[in-house]
Amino acid sequence: MSSMRLPVALSSLLFASLAISLGGCDSHAANPSPDASKAAPAQAASASPQAQSRSQVFAAVKQMTAVGEKIFFDPSLSGSGKLACASCHNPYHAFGPSNGLSVQLGGSDMHRPGFRAVPSLRYLQAVPAFTEHFHDSDDEGDESVDAGPTGGLTWDGRVDHGADQARIPLLSSFEMGSTPAKIAAAVKAAPYADDFRRAFGANVFDSDDKTFAAVLRALEAFEQVPQKFYPYTSKFDAYLAGKTKLTDAELHGLELFNDEKKGNCAACHISQRAKDGTPPQFSDFGLIAVGVPRNRALPVNKDPRYHDLGACGPERTDLKGRDEFCGLFRTPSLRNVALRKTFFHNGIYHSLEDVVRFYVERDTNPEKFYPVSKGVVQKFDDLPKRYWSNVNTEPPFDRKRGEQPALDEAEIRDVVAFLGTLTDGYQVPAQTPAKSAAN
Repeated sequence: MSSMRLPVALSSLLFASLAISLGGCDSHAANPSPDASKAAPAQAASASPQAQSRSQVFAAVKQMTAVGEKIFFDPSLSGSGKLACASCHNPYHAFGPSNGLSVQLGGSDMHRPGFRAVPSLRYLQAVPAFTEHFHDSDDEGDESVDAGPTGGLTWDGRVDHGADQARIPLLSSFEMGSTPAKIAAAVKAAPYADDFRRAFGANVFDSDDKTFAAVLRALEAFEQVPQKFYPYTSKFDAYLAGKTKLTDAELHGLELFNDEKKGNCAACHISQRAKDGTPPQFSDFGLIAVGVPRNRALPVNKDPRYHDLGACGPERTDLKGRDEFCGLFRTPSLRNVALRKTFFHNGIYHSLEDVVRFYVERDTNPEKFYPVSKGVVQKFDDLPKRYWSNVNTEPPFDRKRGEQPALDEAEIRDVVAFLGTLTDGYQVPAQTPAKSAAN
């Protein structure tokens, strides 16, 4: 993935600031379509006799971002008054959960469980908009190669904009459980109400819808702050820059991670710099089915007829009935993965060792992961059989039952050691710089 998306994020905020100054409150304005961005200058000219200077626009974005940060940590916007965005997206855990619950609790009584694991909000700036057929850009490779369904900011890829992503937990009955009216009232009563008005204009409190749209935009702005949400300060980044060395175990883990005949992790979790030299995202952002076991600890799964099918439902509705999308979930970035305590969309596993073990033994030792009934392994027990053809069978998923797994236990430990180098906040030791390891 190209880093050209980084300045796009900034330009989107600039566009949003301009839209705000003209009185617009469309929730999609912060990430306009190409046609919308082309039309913006004409709209601006007709809507206002005064144009903003670049410094004024940047100042407006700065104000918007500062307000967004305050909103992010404010529990008063939730239905319970106890749940903030930061409650599930803890900044000390790469903006993911700080606990090991498979799914988080929320709702008006703070006891309603969700049905998917809460993802990290870091490194979403590089995720492309969802498309059924993703093609590499001109500077990245051959555009004739169709990578299939790719992108979107959620597990099922159903929204492309930060503002729309923020809307989901705010209004969800089992998350923050709020309403636009309650959110507007909370912001009006908040200590930062005057800052909010300065950032979005004197008329921002004229209606609940206008206030709510501005809240979403403020959250989107905050979640694009580079130092917080895409800092690239891991040990692996320092290694690529030639500022540190990896241990023998970490180096071996990297080799296994990349080896197509061993872990083959890099097939989806790209570990090399992009051709333009930007850091690896450790995801191709594709939507894929890997046959994760059913998490019977989730209350929603007590109903045997219920299945979370990802891209084809139940939360995503535009692809309903499209069998080829059933069971597909977006590949997350592995950056900061060692800080997580819950893995996969249903939170079935709670250690990296178990995750890697599932990948390399899913097909060689399926009885370790799936129920066994009368001596028969009930493989892919969380996906109806009609969708089994969607399940990935590329290495290491290409082995037969009873064959040797792609990695042994020592190799699994080395891969996990390597994954630990992807945690942000690494302090480069005071030593002679190592030879550059840039890919």
